[in-house]
Amino acid sequence: QVQLVESGGGLVQAGGSLRLSCAASGRSFSMYLMAWFRQAPGKEREFVAAIRWNGGITYYGDSVKGRFTISRDNAKNTGYLQMNSLKTDDTAVYYCAGAWGQVTSSDYRKPTQYDYWGQGRQVTVSS
Repeated sequence: QVQLVESGGGLVQAGGSLRLSCAASGRSFSMYLMAWFRQAPGKEREFVAAIRWNGGITYYGDSVKGRFTISRDNAKNTGYLQMNSLKTDDTAVYYCAGAWGQVTSSDYRKPTQYDYWGQGRQVTVSS
């Protein structure tokens, strides 16, 4: 049984910073890719960032490039999303996702490529 448990997030003013964590248990030693997605009310789920569990190659969505940083601690089986220079448009529920099969560089933005999901954490950025 795989579990992805998120923590962090909350409320911050525009320009501030927050960090999300995603602790993986179960099959995490063979996880191929961990990603963060977000979904605002009335909008589709949007790719935010991803990291290859082995090797640490990272990918970012255009709207967060240069402001967000994804990382992982293999020893703790935990991934992180550091969010800086937050904007009101970043307000959404953020989801951690894990893919255990290989995901090509053209597919990592697709939610359907991921096998397991966390429960979601609210991030609210006020003006």
